[in-house]
Amino acid sequence: TSPLRQMTSAARSMARGDYSIRVRATSRDEVGQLADAFNQMAADLGAADEYRRGLIGNVSHELRTPITALRAVLENMVDGVAEPDPQALRTALKQTERLGELVTDLLDLSRVEGGAIALRFSRFGVRDFLEDALDHPAVHIAVEPADLTAVADQARLRQVVVNLVDNAVRHSPPGGRVTVRARAGSGLLLEVGDDGPGIPARERQRVFERFTRGATSDGGTGLGLAIARWAVELHGGTIEVVDSADGCQISVWIPELEESV
Repeated sequence: TSPLRQMTSAARSMARGDYSIRVRATSRDEVGQLADAFNQMAADLGAADEYRRGLIGNVSHELRTPITALRAVLENMVDGVAEPDPQALRTALKQTERLGELVTDLLDLSRVEGGAIALRFSRFGVRDFLEDALDHPAVHIAVEPADLTAVADQARLRQVVVNLVDNAVRHSPPGGRVTVRARAGSGLLLEVGDDGPGIPARERQRVFERFTRGATSDGGTGLGLAIARWAVELHGGTIEVVDSADGCQISVWIPELEESV
């Protein structure tokens, strides 16, 4: 009964928020299996609690920056330090837009992680889809063959390409060009490349995590690539940073899918 007593004590500690205690059981009977399951539960609860704390801290930090900047602008105008001229109002508007962008990204991320997004697959022309989604003078679109079609949830795939291109444009130098290539490859293969400094190999996995910014990051909420990853994974596809001679190149693969009935 020693493992059972240990579990009782550990459960009380977990109720106080301590998930570090583990139960030792040397037997292979039902009690030993229960101890193993208890330890796994404690580890999972500890990881969930750590994620919750990290998420709250990250969200608080992300919200505090634009709120502080917006407050400073408004206080200066109220105190008469600055006039409510177009430049000051544009600064306030920019911070408000950043807040809106962050809230939208958080809601999208919450829906994706919670499985609340139902995918509706349909066949569409890839070139028309990309030209409609990416209306930016610095973006060059190349589709091969020109009449390439694919099956995907267009709303979710639009999130993927828009977030990837926004990230690429943000990291490109003035006058740089972002290239979006699409071709067939046992499904749909999309490649987004830019002329920026690229992503070091040690950061290539982390850039798809929530709130992660690389050393060369400039602006953004740190959620765009995480949302892109989950949207791709909902399709059963893959997304990764691949080797490139210049800049950064991210490759997305969407497998062959059937249209929704």
